[in-house]
Amino acid sequence: QVQLVESGGGLVQAGGSLRLSCAASGRTFSSYAMGWFRQAPGKEREFVAAIRWSGGSTLYADSVKGRFTISRGNAKNTVYLQMNSLKPEDTAVYYCAASRFVLASRRSGYDYWGQGTQVTVSS
Repeated sequence: QVQLVESGGGLVQAGGSLRLSCAASGRTFSSYAMGWFRQAPGKEREFVAAIRWSGGSTLYADSVKGRFTISRGNAKNTVYLQMNSLKPEDTAVYYCAASRFVLASRRSGYDYWGQGTQVTVSS
């Protein structure tokens, strides 16, 4: 069983920053890519960013380009999401996800999901 645990969420004022972390563990954890998604109340879960372990290729949603940065730790079990210039519309539960085969922005491309961490941006 693969487990993904997010941390680093919280309450921040507009214009502020937060860094989310996702730690992966479990039986012979191996993934092709890791991603972050978010879900605001009453809305669909949406793609935020993704990174491929090998080579570090990244994808970003247009809404976060230039503000958010996804990165990987030295060990192949941690991924980060640095969020700068936060806006109230970034308020959501943020989920970490792992894909065994693809670097993708679609939810169906991911095989494992964390429980989420709340990010609240006040105006």
